[in-house]
Amino acid sequence: MPLWKAGILTLFPEMFPGPLSQSLAGTALTKGIWGYEAWNIRDFAADKHRTVDDTAFGGGRGMVMRPDVLGAAIGHAKAAMPGAPVLYFTPRGKPMNQEMVREMVALPGVILLCGRFEGIDERVIEAFDIQEVSLADAVLSGGEIPALALMDACIRLLPGVLAEPETLEEESFGAAPEYALLLEYPQYTRPSEWNGLAVPDVLLSGHHERIRAWRLEQAKSLTRERRPDLWQAYQKRKKE
Repeated sequence: MPLWKAGILTLFPEMFPGPLSQSLAGTALTKGIWGYEAWNIRDFAADKHRTVDDTAFGGGRGMVMRPDVLGAAIGHAKAAMPGAPVLYFTPRGKPMNQEMVREMVALPGVILLCGRFEGIDERVIEAFDIQEVSLADAVLSGGEIPALALMDACIRLLPGVLAEPETLEEESFGAAPEYALLLEYPQYTRPSEWNGLAVPDVLLSGHHERIRAWRLEQAKSLTRERRPDLWQAYQKRKKE
């Protein structure tokens, strides 16, 4: 059994594992560290045309995914993955963040519902206590790309995926307490001078304490400049 499993409900199962078959995630998949199963929602339609959508009550443009078809699909997924929460990707959902990723990867697995068209019948969300999740303040064609993004974020946290798990400590939203709400500091490598631009002297000093302090200050500065929402949360946490 894999350490973690994603169950995916989608109209396009061939999109999985997609890019997750490559690089670190692909190696981890081959090793059995994580697994997935993609179910085609059309397989749960009752008519010969495998219809999954219909017009919206009250009028309006676009089609809505039917509750009877989705209900059957979700029921099947929940029977295959008992206790796994169901996440539905929609712009109106709670923004995906690293805290959510850590919560999801701590579970044996999750069921990811990838909507299409104008969305899904609201009664499905109510009936299955579905958690709505947003990848960004943008509208995509469907939930498959957000599902891949969440899977990737979870997979890289699994034991045995990263050769140096310590790198998780000081990256953006890192596990180390001082970096929990900060963006990652700038990174540099050889050559020490390129296109007339030099690596900051402190990184060449060999003075580990000064380097650590510089990196933390850079992380604070970047967060303050680019993500004032995170900076405010960081300041609040420090006071507490």
